[in-house]
Amino acid sequence: MRVMIAEDNALLREGLVLLLSTAGIEVVAAVDNAEDFLAAVAADRPDAVVVDVRLPPTFTDDGLRAAVSARKLHPGLPVLVLSSWVEDSYAAELLGDGMGGVGYLLKERVGKVDRFLDSLRRVAAGGTAMDPEVISQLLVRRKADDPMAALTAREREVLALMAEGHNNATIAERLVVSEGAVHKHIRSIFAKLGLSTEDVGHRRVLAVLTYLNA
Repeated sequence: MRVMIAEDNALLREGLVLLLSTAGIEVVAAVDNAEDFLAAVAADRPDAVVVDVRLPPTFTDDGLRAAVSARKLHPGLPVLVLSSWVEDSYAAELLGDGMGGVGYLLKERVGKVDRFLDSLRRVAAGGTAMDPEVISQLLVRRKADDPMAALTAREREVLALMAEGHNNATIAERLVVSEGAVHKHIRSIFAKLGLSTEDVGHRRVLAVLTYLNA
């Protein structure tokens, strides 16, 4: 896997380079600002990018805006946001383009290296990896007429675990139910959200994005 990193904190940036290299992941670029990040992505499309939200020059949402621009340059480019902040200014656009391959983790809540690497690989493969706290904060902005209103409490639990990137077996284990029950809940979720029955894998991503972008 070839990865690019955009992180302005030098110690964390070099730490990520070392971590990924040790795990056998090639870091093709590690930059400290949004402009250099976009230039690197334009010059050589990576398999995935890890980007902070707040980067120079304004230290507001430059990294998130750069990630959105990178996805427009290379549609479907896997993006894992790694930040101390939850910004919704461009998060909805990043999460809601329907292509999958997105993740949003909070630095202070990444407790284990293996979980971080698993999240990165999952995103690179087109899946999702969302910190529950990020999900919680994004849902605060939910509209009154959102499509989630029809879901039951259990269906919301299943969808929340899907958003974190878990498969059916793990969801069943977490909720102490059978995989068959999880499958039925997911089918119901797809139906209530009005998603096509043609592509199960893609519907799973779209369901998660609907959940995050509602």
